[in-house]
Amino acid sequence: MTAVVRARLGRGAMGRLRLASQGLTGPGLGTVPEAVRWMTAMQAQDLPAALWAVGQRVPGSRLGEVRGALDRGEIVRSWPMRGTLHLLAPEDLKWMLAITSERLIRGMAGRHRELEITAADAEAAREAALRLVSGGGSATRAELFQAFEGAGQSTAGQRGIHLLGILCQRCWLVQGPPAGNQQRVVAFDEWIKESRSLGREEGIAELLLRYLRSHGPATERDFSWWAGVPLTEVRAALAAVRDELVELEFEAKSYWLSPETAALLDGAVPGARSLLALPGFDEFLLGYADRSLVLPPEHSDKVVPGGNGMFKRTIVAGGEVVGTWAVARNGAGAGVVPEPFDPVNGLRPAAQKSFELQAAKYRKFLGV
Repeated sequence: MTAVVRARLGRGAMGRLRLASQGLTGPGLGTVPEAVRWMTAMQAQDLPAALWAVGQRVPGSRLGEVRGALDRGEIVRSWPMRGTLHLLAPEDLKWMLAITSERLIRGMAGRHRELEITAADAEAAREAALRLVSGGGSATRAELFQAFEGAGQSTAGQRGIHLLGILCQRCWLVQGPPAGNQQRVVAFDEWIKESRSLGREEGIAELLLRYLRSHGPATERDFSWWAGVPLTEVRAALAAVRDELVELEFEAKSYWLSPETAALLDGAVPGARSLLALPGFDEFLLGYADRSLVLPPEHSDKVVPGGNGMFKRTIVAGGEVVGTWAVARNGAGAGVVPEPFDPVNGLRPAAQKSFELQAAKYRKFLGV
């Protein structure tokens, strides 16, 4: 039977529970592959930001360590959901795509018509791509697009990236070794040697359970948005796994989380004095349909200026987003500058000191 918790919590405490679930407070998440596997999928549209997102969850890790995991195929980067790049464990990609790709491709049908991409065009692009990379080869995006052009497939506008996305969602290609801030493209079955196989219902139930364990407290609607799975299927999956979770009632909504995270409610939720410098697009903010729990709506425009979809780096104090931060490049390396929401009082002295420690951690991660 599912445990139901009714606790008097502030929003900061809810945010701190999420920090704990995501390995951002406490002992962290072990190795780079372990961290990515625990998180299930980590938003990675901006590759440098994604690498720092992993670094924040793996104590003592360095940039080369995270890039090395990509280079060795211990973690992969692809489009498993929402048409957005994510980092995930290689064995998970194929079964996740089996759940999400058809709906995603149907959702892109109008855009594909605008770009004049047909099933025959995708097949021509697939044949050209596999001729280029099969047998252990790889290609830069520019080389791949050149192969598309040679097969009569224009890559002008966004046509090339949409063709690449289709081939990755169909498990014919996957992004492989890093090449600067992009990656070389490789054949899926040659790069990912072992893939798990799960049926749709079983897969959605596992995906939901893993999401709630790594992102909870979260609602069924948060997961439905995050995974791109219809709410009716989410509710069926929740019925199958709810006995492995704890239900937390907060502001007249049901949130779900792991028993381990719920155990933190036995005392004051830890992390009240924590301060973190998180990358843009971090799962702490981006992993939920409703972000108002940790980001006051009046400040959302400061994180996503003009609602343009580009998320700035955030300062998270005590489980709440209290500002953004920027990197000023100079000859000596990276200068890290806080931009608190309160422009008059700024960060309090203790918080400023914590931010300086985070800035030092970031520079150490980068090796500058």
